[in-house]
Amino acid sequence: MNINNVSKVVLIAKDEWRYWLRSKLAVTVLVIGLVLTLTSVIVTAITMIELSHTRHALQTTSDKSFVDQPDRHPHRMVHYGHYAFRTPAPLSTLDPGIDAFTGNSIFLEGHRQNSAMFADNRQGTALTKLGSLTPAFIVQTLAPLLLILIGYSAISRERELQTLPYLLSQGTSGLTLIAGKGLALICVVGLILIPLMVSSLFTVLNGESLLAVASFILGYALYLFVWVLLILLASSVFSKNSGSFTALIFLWILLCIVMPRVASTTAATVVPSQGKIETDFAVKAELRKLGDGHNANDPAFKQFKQSLLKKYNVETLDELPVNFRGVVAGESEAKQTAVLNKFAEQRMQAELKQTQLSRNFGWVTPMVAIKSLSMIVVGTSIETHHRFLRETEQLRFDFVQGLNKVHSEKLTYQDDINRNANATATKKARVSADNWQILQNFTFNSDSALVRADRSTSAFLQLLLWIAVLVGGIKFVGKRLL
Repeated sequence: MNINNVSKVVLIAKDEWRYWLRSKLAVTVLVIGLVLTLTSVIVTAITMIELSHTRHALQTTSDKSFVDQPDRHPHRMVHYGHYAFRTPAPLSTLDPGIDAFTGNSIFLEGHRQNSAMFADNRQGTALTKLGSLTPAFIVQTLAPLLLILIGYSAISRERELQTLPYLLSQGTSGLTLIAGKGLALICVVGLILIPLMVSSLFTVLNGESLLAVASFILGYALYLFVWVLLILLASSVFSKNSGSFTALIFLWILLCIVMPRVASTTAATVVPSQGKIETDFAVKAELRKLGDGHNANDPAFKQFKQSLLKKYNVETLDELPVNFRGVVAGESEAKQTAVLNKFAEQRMQAELKQTQLSRNFGWVTPMVAIKSLSMIVVGTSIETHHRFLRETEQLRFDFVQGLNKVHSEKLTYQDDINRNANATATKKARVSADNWQILQNFTFNSDSALVRADRSTSAFLQLLLWIAVLVGGIKFVGKRLL
């Protein structure tokens, strides 16, 4: 494009802006878009910062409550348990992702794996869920609608006003006219993205990577550019404003409302996952085969008992240098954890397959592409949640086995089996509270920016394909514009 054409593009863009500024509807839509984006950024940021401080305080309180427990039997502390909290990722102030649905804390205790708790959207009422206008929701869903309201008549208006033949006769090509209108819409996109860019840059001060921030902003810029191209194409194809507006509203409903739900429904149908009740029955059936870790005389541990006596070359349990009941508890926990992890991995693999299948719908709707890209880059995707579950499970196992070690090494077998004989025996079967200093400091961080960028490659390619196809369509229509 030569300098003369560039000046024409800029001139057309300026003229479009003058038209918008004279139009009360366009100005109103612009103001609403900016206010909504800015307000959602501020409110969501404040909420996520408060959540971060609250979770940190609760983690500290939970750890202190555990270590401040008095002298107890070690296995009592296994069931007392403690909590692990997940602090929000820095960029989650803009897109909470699945964190709002999956929960942010887990209660860790022996013999079982608990689900994440305290999900914001599970605790809220229907009214509060509808009022959850996050910056991601605003830009993903409402910003395209605002762009449609502003730009649906960009080219079709020139046809209705009979100014299109005049413009073309003055040496302005159809592609130049479309480019000028597109430049004006891109400026609107820039205004919408400004609050998002400023707030995302602030997350760098909280430890977020510049690569993640750049990927986040670029992803949303590409997404809105897709909508700019869709608006220009529709406005160029239809000869009347009403036709262009109707087609674009239909596309908005299809691409932003219908198709994402079709994607999730299809994924759940094609990759079915076992229900909670069926899974619980299957887990219990497997665990019953392992024996009861609370009962050292369970037949399931007969062979283990013989191997332990042989290992230490003794004849009776009293002669063992360790408490047999504590060793059995540790052995049982290890086997139970292996079973629990097997079922947990099966569930997570099913969830991941469902997610990956639904993400493929990004090739047919840019909404799915940007939602996937946003959550991955921010660090609030299913992959990050699964890593949280795995890390907290390792934390749970280490903490329980630490107590089982105390049980086997700090309490004699005779004191343990006689603990319910009388008050004195019960007191003797306790260990010092000094042994509760076994908790590891738990801090959960998002994956590195490079890992997140690598995961988001497919979503970027989906948006770029949309852009390439639409640019091709606009070139075809622009050469025949009249």
